[in-house]
Amino acid sequence: MRKAIFWLTSILVTGCATPDFNYRPDTTNISQPPLNQVITSYVGDTMLRQGKYTEHEAIYITEKIDVGWAYDLLPGYYLKKGEDKQTETFYPGGGDESGHITKAALADPWSAVMTHKQKDKICVITVFNATSCKKAARYERRKKPVLTHDSFQQTLIYSGKVGTKINISYREFSNSLARPAFNNDVEYDLSSSPTIGYKGARITVLKATNEYIKYRVLSNFNKAAL
Repeated sequence: MRKAIFWLTSILVTGCATPDFNYRPDTTNISQPPLNQVITSYVGDTMLRQGKYTEHEAIYITEKIDVGWAYDLLPGYYLKKGEDKQTETFYPGGGDESGHITKAALADPWSAVMTHKQKDKICVITVFNATSCKKAARYERRKKPVLTHDSFQQTLIYSGKVGTKINISYREFSNSLARPAFNNDVEYDLSSSPTIGYKGARITVLKATNEYIKYRVLSNFNKAAL
């Protein structure tokens, strides 16, 4: 009976809130290294990289946060999902670095995490839009790169030198997964020309050994058609 009274009292002291899902993360384009700079890469290193990924606003919890009697926010990333004038909504996310929410047996299922813009407080929102909150909760605001269904990356990798010839590997990745059908290993004879090219990328080789390559990027890949 005491447990039932305690649980009812806890429900009464919680507030109400509706999670927001209006956030759209930024898409960031990658084009590395900068053009016309002298770069040194070692065997197995990526010489050239181009693509895009999604960058999410997030909170990062470094230590477990006890939210009331019912919920624990475990360390890791919680990705932003929406906001209004006073609050922001987050959801566990970020792959292997994702945070997690655990609940007590009698607690309602959770739907999201909410922070207040003007208050040092973090809350768990339940599926019934009730909230359980923790004051003076400590967390960090971060940017979290996230690979999505439209993430794409092209790379050139240095694979060494034999005589006057160097070996370059081309690799494509979509949503962090390799696309073997588009991969290729290419050999270039530097005695013919110090400038090499592949899919629009052009590189002038300044020095190449079996250990490293020194080069200057003249242009990056042509924009890929997915």
